[in-house]
Amino acid sequence: MQIRPISPERLVAELADRLAGTGPQRRLRVAVDGPPAAGPGTLADALVDPLRAQGRPVLRITTDDFLRPASLRLEYGRTNPDAYYTGWLDESALRREVLDPAAPSGSGRLLPAFWDARTDRATRADHVTLPPNGVVLVSGAFLLGGGLPFDVTVHLVLSPAALTRRTAPEWRWTLPAFTRYAEEVAPAGFADVVVRVDDPRHPALVESGQLN
Repeated sequence: MQIRPISPERLVAELADRLAGTGPQRRLRVAVDGPPAAGPGTLADALVDPLRAQGRPVLRITTDDFLRPASLRLEYGRTNPDAYYTGWLDESALRREVLDPAAPSGSGRLLPAFWDARTDRATRADHVTLPPNGVVLVSGAFLLGGGLPFDVTVHLVLSPAALTRRTAPEWRWTLPAFTRYAEEVAPAGFADVVVRVDDPRHPALVESGQLN
């Protein structure tokens, strides 16, 4: 295991190089996992152009577009951390519409967005075709440890103090969910790449596995 400080720009460049060279002739399903305060969507967005520049078509997916309907998601209230942890993300839809068709033997026909949480209705998104060498980047929280079929996993980790400090006050009710995730799943122990982001200007790269 190697831990080293790295600039945000160099982090993106190194991750893009490694992902571009991973299974270059097949589709690649990548999780960028972490609490919203860690910025998984920001990192995933930053990887898009460098990957495309290296000849890998990219489809960006956010779990915000794969939440369950409000009647299920908020069944136990709007600020229930256990429900947030286990009941907000529609893992079945994410698997069915994105991860399974993005598998090497899948159809390559993906749905980029499934549910609009603002209107609480299904989106009208069109299916898109991901080429055989394409990369699907999925960002969000609680992506690891539940059996979702990712090929490469990147986990962004914050210390408890940093997580509390960088979580907006109106979302601090979610903090127990991230404590559960760290204790029960321990994603930092098995993700392919772990990045410490207590200070987003000075991340530290932890390599706990090898990309194939």
